[in-house]
Amino acid sequence: MTRTRVLVVDDSAVVRQIFSRELAKDPELEVVGSAPDPYVARDLIVQLKPDVLTLDLEMPRMDGNTFLRKLMHYYPLPVVVVSSLTPAGGELAMEALAAGAVDVLCKPGAAFTVGDMTGQLIQKVKAAARVNMKARAPRPAAPPPAQPAKALSRTTNQILAIGASTGGTVALEAILRAMPPNAPGIVITQHMPEMFTKYFANRLDQIAQLQVREGADGDSVVPGVALIAPGNKHMLLKRSGARYYVNVRDGPRVNLHRPSVDVMFRSVAQAAGRNAVGVILTGMGGDGAQGLLEMKTAGARTLAQDEASCVVFGMPKVAIELGAADKVVALDAMPAEILRAVEASAV
Repeated sequence: MTRTRVLVVDDSAVVRQIFSRELAKDPELEVVGSAPDPYVARDLIVQLKPDVLTLDLEMPRMDGNTFLRKLMHYYPLPVVVVSSLTPAGGELAMEALAAGAVDVLCKPGAAFTVGDMTGQLIQKVKAAARVNMKARAPRPAAPPPAQPAKALSRTTNQILAIGASTGGTVALEAILRAMPPNAPGIVITQHMPEMFTKYFANRLDQIAQLQVREGADGDSVVPGVALIAPGNKHMLLKRSGARYYVNVRDGPRVNLHRPSVDVMFRSVAQAAGRNAVGVILTGMGGDGAQGLLEMKTAGARTLAQDEASCVVFGMPKVAIELGAADKVVALDAMPAEILRAVEASAV
């Protein structure tokens, strides 16, 4: 068995020791070295040729994001960022994902035990090893469209539900940037740590024509607004008369995730039925595939991202194999296909 070779980059000797020890316990992983700063990491990358890096963002001599941008330009590798759970850490993590990092994880602290955190780190490192780096290559920020997206004729009773995991931050940015300001009410589950979803929503809100925010319990789902499930909470769609709203709650992890795409999709199938459009994007594992099938069975139109444009062709692949997707669509064509599906479901 070929093991995934991992390099740990962190200025804390304690963190380097813990990560190296815990990662090495997994038979599919091999920790080939550790580095206290980007300069040492640069030399070790050339010498050891790791498959995946774990990267701290707050380091001496060169900050993590500067190093990440240089790495993606000269020697692209899958990188899992480990960031502190602070406002500054959240902003830095969003910059890292935009620069080409595969995933982000909170450093051990009040919100996590070391055991919980290293278990998640192992999962994310394994996912990173399967990443299509060509699809993950950072893209220059797209200029504002010369003409705003065409307003839709009917969106009041429509719901757009989107689920994503590894690589989903970039895919969601591309899709939401192209949505018109009166797009149907949107609910999104992106696998992301607690608190970081708030910073992700704020970032999307700055580039989209519609409002994007982290969902709160009882928030109405209305045209022109996208709600992102908070990290470590499930988000469900509910309906009361003509009003759609979200229920944000605790609960067991589903498919190892909280929030879970399956939980959200199933609730959309029950609450909106044929008035919904479901989209499953890039991600590791199979979360969301069964829920998308339930949406399709309830009459919703369903789309899955194609393999070539996925960072990890896991979640869409399982959905396609289940027969849950009406169409398989490249990321570049996804916004237009979503709008066509929304218009069709409104008829």
